[in-house]
Amino acid sequence: MTLRAVVKGVGHYLPERIVPNSEFEKLLDTSDEWIRTRSGIERRHFAAEGQTTSDLGYEAARNALENAGMQPDDIDGIVVATSTPDLTFPSVATMLQHKLGMTRGFGFDVQAVCAGFVYALTNANALILSGQCKTVLVIGAETFSRIMDWEDRGTCVLFGDGAGALVLQAEVGNGNTDDRGILSADLNSDGKYRDMLFVDGGVSSTGTSGKLRMQGNALFRQAVEKLTSTAHASLSKIGLTDDSVDWIVPHQANIRIIQGTAKKLGVPMDRVIVTVQDHGNTSAASIPLALSVGVERGQIKQGDLLVTEAIGGGLAWGSVVLRW
Repeated sequence: MTLRAVVKGVGHYLPERIVPNSEFEKLLDTSDEWIRTRSGIERRHFAAEGQTTSDLGYEAARNALENAGMQPDDIDGIVVATSTPDLTFPSVATMLQHKLGMTRGFGFDVQAVCAGFVYALTNANALILSGQCKTVLVIGAETFSRIMDWEDRGTCVLFGDGAGALVLQAEVGNGNTDDRGILSADLNSDGKYRDMLFVDGGVSSTGTSGKLRMQGNALFRQAVEKLTSTAHASLSKIGLTDDSVDWIVPHQANIRIIQGTAKKLGVPMDRVIVTVQDHGNTSAASIPLALSVGVERGQIKQGDLLVTEAIGGGLAWGSVVLRW
């Protein structure tokens, strides 16, 4: 008997305000063509004034629960991946617990920037395998528009706001790679790369939230190499190769990173879920957003083998292999 954390529901939410590339032409020395060529992004969504990360997460969570046919009190635990919480504390997860009307269980946040959802999935999987939980709600939610420097054309055009959520539940499998659920994971970090992607503020340093800073070219080189290696690592742990994969569901940061990683993995782009054009880089929300959209489009089907991979500030990177 092998316990697996199986996806039972998926959902996402994007704020109502859509910001096309053309809107930045009024503010910066940039153009729609410049942004599309370098990132693949055509538009992004920004949260409304007063709309918080927990608000976005709540909508995604409700959609995932509805998709799963579950109620909030069916959930034992909530794991939220975010780098843009409503407050320094308490956690977004506990706020969501209250907003959902959960009267039991627990919640906590995970912070690994753009790799956050991979880290959150791995934590949720461990909670299920240990017997701590039967059912876990895993959410990635971000309001990166709150930490943008609107004079930095190299970063502010790349990011957007949004949320995505999965419901994981314990099921007994046969102990082989045909089982549904999370099959393996690979997590990594290396603090020496901190200056490639960081926010220049914080509680114990400046007492401010700060603004995002990024060394784009250097980060690109690290991203393709590390995303490829982590995907290979998670597949090799269960004796699978790239040929076994039905879908790569990457962090939606930049189309050139997505294409470069797919090429190194030997996976054609028609087996890669791409949504970056519609919402930009939503950090920890981008993988669950892409999963939800992939299901909505009819691309991802039950039984498909997926690899999700992401890299973010830290640097932190990792991947998860799961059968849908």
